[in-house]
Amino acid sequence: MVSFTGIACNVLLFLLVFGMTATVDIQMFAAQLRNVRALLMGILLQFLILPLCGFVVVKYMALERSVGIILLVVTCSPGGSYSNWWCSLFNADLALSVTMTAISTLLSVIVMPLNILFYCKFAYDADIVQSLDFRSLFVALGVVISAISLGLLASAKIHSYRFNILANRLGNYAGLSLVAFSALVSNTGGETKIWEHNWQFYVGVMLPCVAGLILANIMTTACNLNKPERVTLSVECCYQNVGIATSVALTMFQDEELSSAVAVPLYYGLLEVLILGPYCLLAWKAGWTKAPSNISFWTMISTSYEVLLVEHRDLLAVEVSLPKHVQDVKEKLNRNGDTIHVKYCVMEDEEEEEYQSVSCMCIDLPLHPKEPSGYQLPEVPSIELHESRNQTN
Repeated sequence: MVSFTGIACNVLLFLLVFGMTATVDIQMFAAQLRNVRALLMGILLQFLILPLCGFVVVKYMALERSVGIILLVVTCSPGGSYSNWWCSLFNADLALSVTMTAISTLLSVIVMPLNILFYCKFAYDADIVQSLDFRSLFVALGVVISAISLGLLASAKIHSYRFNILANRLGNYAGLSLVAFSALVSNTGGETKIWEHNWQFYVGVMLPCVAGLILANIMTTACNLNKPERVTLSVECCYQNVGIATSVALTMFQDEELSSAVAVPLYYGLLEVLILGPYCLLAWKAGWTKAPSNISFWTMISTSYEVLLVEHRDLLAVEVSLPKHVQDVKEKLNRNGDTIHVKYCVMEDEEEEEYQSVSCMCIDLPLHPKEPSGYQLPEVPSIELHESRNQTN
């Protein structure tokens, strides 16, 4: 029987993913689908690096069986949809985050059970795939995929930057509501106390998240990805869907083992906030996000530079340089990829000196410009504008 809690969580999850997806300009999403290097790196981090970190910790710290198995389930799970919210709040690459959410959600149906089967077999000689709640997994998959599809459709059909801003607000409010609702549900009538464990528990559950974050930054930097992309993939690597692990713990264990097992996803979820929060703040101040580092914290988290930078890019789409000599005339492309034809004309007058005039024509521009957001874009460092333009090429 479907519970009110499950329905409420899925509705809020849908609104969160829909709002974040509808924030993204459809051309930016299409560009990210062609960003093969970043997507492959994200898949590698999420389905290979983090599960491997979890396995190494479980194997060499000799965690108790219930804790170790559920930690492996956490690290093998797909990324949580909250990663979109974090990338939106701190102005990382939201288009890449949404694309990664769609891809990882689809891949998780096959890759997650294989990872769990492999690592649990080598760590504890346990087969827990049968304990996975595939019904909940497919429900979550359906919610996320439908929200992404409708969000992209709305972004494409409603040709308005103002709508993108409003959708971003909807997603933010849904994210806050989902956090509050989850906290309320997790604190009602449970016997789990995450503060009554030994030091191996706290260090062991924390290490995969910290190691994944460090490795993600090293690997994305080595691949020379744009800085907002590095932040996005680091968040995607570490932010996991802890609900799947909670479901496995409730199904697989009883009594004392159940208490220890359920504490793992609860503690990992807390670590996601305590670790990724400061990391995103440092990334913003270091100039690794799309938001300028010299603005206030409130302006940064309340302004979607994902939308405003695209709008600003469109305003700068036509840039024409006038040649001085006829031999310099040629077809050019501006930074947005639009074709600029420059026509060079020489006109002579019998009574006046010879003079030259240049006429320019730009084609392939949008026939129906998007409705402006109504926001004046604050000053943005040139490096961030440069990276934003590069993502469209």
